[in-house]
Amino acid sequence: MNAPEGGSARALRDVGEGRDGTGAERDAGPESPAGRPARRGSADPVRALMHRHRALCAHAVDALEIAAGLEAHGVTDRTAARFRHRDVFSLAEELYARVPRADRDGTAGATAGGGSAGAPGGGSAAVPGTGPAGEPGAGEGYPEACIPAAGTGRAGVPGTGGGWGGRCAAVLQLLPGALTIATVAALAALTSPPGAATPALPAVPATPAVRTAVGAVGVVLVVLAVRLAVRSGPLRARHHGTGARTAGLWVCWTAGYAVYGDWLLGQLLAGGPDLPSATPRADVATAVALSLAVLPAAGCARWFALHGRRALAASRGLEEFAARVRPLLLGVTLLFLGALTALLLGARAALGSHGAPAPAVVAPAALGVLLFLARLLAVHGFPRAAATGLACAAALEALAPALVLIARLPGLTPLGLPVETLTTAAGPAAVPAVAAGVAALGLLGYGLRALTGACAHSPAPTGPAGTSRP
Repeated sequence: MNAPEGGSARALRDVGEGRDGTGAERDAGPESPAGRPARRGSADPVRALMHRHRALCAHAVDALEIAAGLEAHGVTDRTAARFRHRDVFSLAEELYARVPRADRDGTAGATAGGGSAGAPGGGSAAVPGTGPAGEPGAGEGYPEACIPAAGTGRAGVPGTGGGWGGRCAAVLQLLPGALTIATVAALAALTSPPGAATPALPAVPATPAVRTAVGAVGVVLVVLAVRLAVRSGPLRARHHGTGARTAGLWVCWTAGYAVYGDWLLGQLLAGGPDLPSATPRADVATAVALSLAVLPAAGCARWFALHGRRALAASRGLEEFAARVRPLLLGVTLLFLGALTALLLGARAALGSHGAPAPAVVAPAALGVLLFLARLLAVHGFPRAAATGLACAAALEALAPALVLIARLPGLTPLGLPVETLTTAAGPAAVPAVAAGVAALGLLGYGLRALTGACAHSPAPTGPAGTSRP
């Protein structure tokens, strides 16, 4: 009797120990009804595992993809030892060698000994979508079975697009930058001298209410454009859990602090702000550079996904695969940092703020790397870790103005000394630079461990949206 597809590691352990998947020992009996000695389940535990994962094994391109599927279902090296193998990859190699590959029409060819992928020792393989009742076909219970071969179709591979098409996704990723530049141009036109008006473009009364309305509409449009850009192409996340829902809040906070945080902290340190007459001063160059960085972030995410797939196909072991991916992650992070730094310097030069201190460039660069690493983790199946890193940066940024306000209370003046010392030495931009830099380093360290596993490069699950990572 077939065990349920997608079983837990405990069920796999029971198979390896000769149980029936419910924790009870199988009754082998002295002889079978035909008079032959009955084979105990523990004599060939891999045979039962082949039967349980026949769809995954029959449609896998190589042993590493079987290892990725087993790892996704909770199989560890300790579990593999119960099947008389030193690690998961060794177990996957035997499964790959014993189960015949499925043809393009979904049927598996016969082995040299006349076996098939479906039932070991005979029978037919499970055709996708046509398995027995209660058993999903290939690509339903096991998304890893849909991994394409290197150089073939890339549908379902994380970070390589899908859903909108390459060109349309690129247009969507350019949209946030275009809307930000349009908003900045509109606000600049409202503050232009009266003589600059033309019959085709009459002057608009530049009242504070009009400027506020234009700025608010522009911010809403940019937020919607960013949301649309990260839901298509290489930045589309595979998993939507609790972390994915809260990450948007932390992104809005950190981005808002990057634009208005320096002004707010400076006002608080000077004893202000004097509300309601105070007018917020935005860091326009940072806003333009970060919105334009969506396109290089998508390109870097796609590059990392494709090279990760090639490393998966070329590696002959999980350790070799991890050794190949670590330099890729470091390289793509440096590549994005270089592109973002160029955008920041170009935006500051174009807007006449090229004389800003170094922390004014380091802070948005650190934030951009943090957002990129967080999205890369979310794309490859780790949304909770991404949200945790963003939440840490947001908490550190919120702590600085909170300490300055608390220090105004009698007897609590020393609480504001760390923030005052830091801002005196390096300016208000030092606070977001430290907060985003620490969080980005934390996510990079986590990614060097999480993104070097085979499961991080398996295709997106085909189940309903909202399914969490196993």
